[in-house]
Order: sequence, then C-alpha cells, then structure tokens
Amino acid sequence: MLINSDLPSYRPNCLYFRGDIPCRPHKLYGVHCENCEYFTPQCGIILIIKLGAAGDIIRTTPLLRRIETEYPGSPVWWLTYTPDVLPDTVKAFTPTAANFAILSAMNFAAVINLDKDLEACAVAKQLNATKFIGFTLLNGKPAPCDVRAKPKFIRGIFDDISKQNTESYPQEIFSICGWNFAGEEYVLPTIQQEPVPGLNTSAHGLIVGLNTGCGERWTSRLWPDERWEELILRIKDAGMTALLLGGEQEAARNRKLQAQTGAIMAEPASLRRFFGIMNNCHIVVTAVTMGLHIAIGLQKRVVLMNNIFNPNEFELYGRGEIARPSQECKCYYLPTCQNSEYWCMNHLSVDTVFAAVERQATALSV
Repeated sequence: MLINSDLPSYRPNCLYFRGDIPCRPHKLYGVHCENCEYFTPQCGIILIIKLGAAGDIIRTTPLLRRIETEYPGSPVWWLTYTPDVLPDTVKAFTPTAANFAILSAMNFAAVINLDKDLEACAVAKQLNATKFIGFTLLNGKPAPCDVRAKPKFIRGIFDDISKQNTESYPQEIFSICGWNFAGEEYVLPTIQQEPVPGLNTSAHGLIVGLNTGCGERWTSRLWPDERWEELILRIKDAGMTALLLGGEQEAARNRKLQAQTGAIMAEPASLRRFFGIMNNCHIVVTAVTMGLHIAIGLQKRVVLMNNIFNPNEFELYGRGEIARPSQECKCYYLPTCQNSEYWCMNHLSVDTVFAAVERQATALSV
C-alpha cells in the first residue's frame, strides 16, 4: 500500500495534464511527471464565447491561429451550441448548467465574447478573467467591453453605418482583440473525404458543388429553383459535374433538381460528413450559409451569391468572387423580403453566376 511519501509527484501546470484521467504521454509511453520529456508548460486558459450559427463559429476560427502566437502555451476553450465544427485542438463546451458551473469556477487569462446577444453577454459578465474582450452586459443590454469593440457594436445597431463598413469579418474580430488580420485561414476539424454515390472524382472532371438552400429563416437569400436548373444544365454542357449539396431542408428541392437535370445529389448527412462531402468539390456555388464557410475553410473556389449583406464582410482569401443581383436589394440584413416591387434574387441571372463559375474554373487550371 502506497503512503504519501511513496506517491509520485505531478505537474498540474503541464499542457497535457488532465487531473481526471491519465494524460496522453503517460498512456502512450508510461512516463511520470518528474521525468517526462513531454512536459509543456501551460499558461492561462483562453475562453471564446461564440454561441450562434455554425457558419459564424467557423468564420471566427482564424483567431485560433493568432492566439497560438499571442498566448503561447494557452489552451483554448470555446462555448458554443455547435461544437462539431470546431477543431480537435479546442475544448468545446455547450451551454448547460453543469458547464456554466465549470466556467464560473475558472479564472481565465482572457474571455473573448464575440456575440452581441443577451445570453452570451450575460455569461461573459459572470465569469472571472484577467482580460475581457468583445461584448458584455450593461444595464440589461449588450455593450462593448472597450473602445476596440465599439466600431463593431455601432455597426450592429445602425444600418447606414453598417453599409459603410469596408472590413471583412476576420478583420473586425481581430481588431476587437487588438490585432491586425494578416490573412489567417479558418481552422476546421480533421476532414475525411466522403464518397458520394454516383460521383467518380477521378472521372468527372471539375466538380461544382451547388449549395441550394439558405435555411428556413433567411428566405430573402433564396435563388429560384428554375435558375438552379438552368445553371446545372450549363455546367454539364461545359463538361463539368454538378453536385447538389444541402441538408434536410434542401432535400426535396435537390431531389427535384436531380430528377429534372440528372445532376448528382449528395443525400443529407451529419455535419462532419457534410464537410467531407463538400471536400469532393473544386468550386462551390452558395448563398451566405454555413456551407459558404465550410467551403472557405476547405479552401475551395467559391461563387458567393449575396444580396442582403455588405459584401465587404466576406473574406474569400482570393479564392472566389461575389455574384450580385442587377437590381438593388432593399432588404438589408432582413431574413424575409420586404420589397413589394420586385424580388431582387430574380435579377441574379444564370449568365452572371455561370460566368463566375467559368472564371473560377480557369483560375484552377492556371
């Protein structure tokens, strides 16, 4: 029986140390802390709060690359509703009472809250940290933590100021943290390429993924089905392969398009499998959706159909372009179209989108 004097020492300040179970170096190599060559000093933990839509979380991941240099040796924790989109290097927490208890017991090196809503701001307000970055709660309402967060905050409450913005979203969030954005890429989880029935990646030439939906809420971004049908036929005539992408909400539309055009359809899949399915594509045509940010993260060529958002907010990393309707959109940041005169997405022509696809195909062959 071991007595206290016989017990080995341990190093809770090691990056690998868990406390609840054996660390990875011990499981792999049987080492103990006092003679472990894998010891890596751990600095304070960084917590990112970004609860919302999966696409928003994915486009926030460039911060992880900069945190590595600004906070070397600091693990990153992340509070979110969609942990599946985060890389394995991040410790993800979902908003539960048990997890709130864990977070409340911590003293973080920094809390970075990039959500301007009551829930996220209230959580940030209750935590302990050396530094708070982003947004907090003041008099029952979201508020900027400091002057660096104020420009993004102001853009969120005044449409006319938002329309004047010339910064991409990564530039905005890097500025909030006091850093300059230097083209840091998204960070995705480990992706396995998923086979799609009927798709032969070696024989089908350039594969153009068509992400046909935009969610049930944001219907103002929908492109008419007949335009998708015509685009598919143009893609096939040009010797490329059209691959229909989407989730359960797009399944009925995609099956109809498949029947009408003979396009290949990827059946709805889990979130991680959807990453792998899209990884078959060379070019992705999409509205502003989670699929857009997956495509950017996978470093695909992108044709982005945008009408209701400031086009400057999208960072395509030089691998794509934005196709816009010829008629002005009058529904800035509105989920449903409020224009009784015309539907602006009816004025985004197939010619415009297909010409963009051709340019991206040419860029791939250069």
